Amino acid sequence: MRDFMDFVQNAFYEKLHWNNDNFYGTLTATAKALLDFDTPRGLRLNASSLSSPNFATSYSLSNAGAVDGSLSFLYSSLPLRTESRSSSIELRRVIQGYRHLQDLRKRDETWREEVWHQGKRVDRKDALLYGRLYLPRSTLEALYLRRISPTRQLKISYVSDSSLPHGGNVLALLQTDAGRYSTEYLYSTDSALFGVRGLYNFGAFPSSNPSSRSATYTSANLALSPGHGMGDGNIPFDARPPHGRFSAGAELYYGALNASGGLSTGIRFSTLPAHTGFPYTMTLTVNPLMGNLSSTYAVKAGENVALCSRFDFNVYSYESELQMGCEIWRLKRAPLGKFSQEQESTGAADKPGLAGKSNFLQPKPVGEDVTGVLKARVDQNWNVGVLWEGRMKELLFSIGAGFDLRKREQIFRAVGLEVQYSH
Repeated sequence: MRDFMDFVQNAFYEKLHWNNDNFYGTLTATAKALLDFDTPRGLRLNASSLSSPNFATSYSLSNAGAVDGSLSFLYSSLPLRTESRSSSIELRRVIQGYRHLQDLRKRDETWREEVWHQGKRVDRKDALLYGRLYLPRSTLEALYLRRISPTRQLKISYVSDSSLPHGGNVLALLQTDAGRYSTEYLYSTDSALFGVRGLYNFGAFPSSNPSSRSATYTSANLALSPGHGMGDGNIPFDARPPHGRFSAGAELYYGALNASGGLSTGIRFSTLPAHTGFPYTMTLTVNPLMGNLSSTYAVKAGENVALCSRFDFNVYSYESELQMGCEIWRLKRAPLGKFSQEQESTGAADKPGLAGKSNFLQPKPVGEDVTGVLKARVDQNWNVGVLWEGRMKELLFSIGAGFDLRKREQIFRAVGLEVQYSH
């Protein structure tokens, strides 16, 4: 489950229409959410508040081996008017699961955000400041995030800890999202590391001409509307929305102090909202220097079920690893037969060309609400992880455990409970 400060930071991205899924660093985000989820250790309590649209605080206390805690503060120059109470927050916004890629959105031109007053430009570049102090270790984390333009942002993170070389580390990351492609340039004071990442999306892309884009969507809507005698097969090819997206990217980094470098490349194919079957995502990443290959496949097998598998292989040592996982969402449904007025007015089930397709297009009961999600994973060594996340009254909770089925005398590896409250 997302930390409260991560949730607020994600709300900042949403307000700016920033697409974090369009970067090489999030190429395998779906597989990580389904297979690499963290299980709590011990007991952890969190109390948070979005006291104003621009300021948030969070306090945590845990007893994982030793009693410790943290204090967090966040400031955003952009007002964040979002539901933050743990009693009513939408669980899908705080629980990370299968990632549905959306259609690419063409970034706004720079001049559209300019604000002028009496011949002077008065608009500001939005920024976010975040700090977290861990006690009693006195470790400090800080983040500075600034939007430079509609397509570019700067992120500087800092960690101060006496156990780190030189007492801390600074990481600077410059991100550019042009829609069709994205780039990332990074520098870390740890071993003077320089790096660059890039991702390119193949296929259809929103037109820069609003009139041509409007005409395309109009022709598609006419083809789907009743009375025109046209089904999905008669829509012109250029008017059809893309059903999937193929992306390819790579990263290159070099450490000047230790004179070592690294390289990796990867590809991803994922379905888009226009896809009428089961949503799925496939990825393949390769590290040619280390000889590692990793392939993942995730599928939304139902409205509330997602499955994922990952296979890693090293061409030099011939070692391999297999992991499988799933997530099952529990929904609180309204009585059958009650449908929303919007769904009844659209009459999707009665439209020609839509009958017999995936049940993802069928009307859903009114009042459908997520009450929790069960996640589970297992690898070839019979290491099992189980996590249940949900809401009870006004509290968000995560309870999980790790098992080693090969050690019958000590089968439990970790058991924990985390509780969050926010208002």
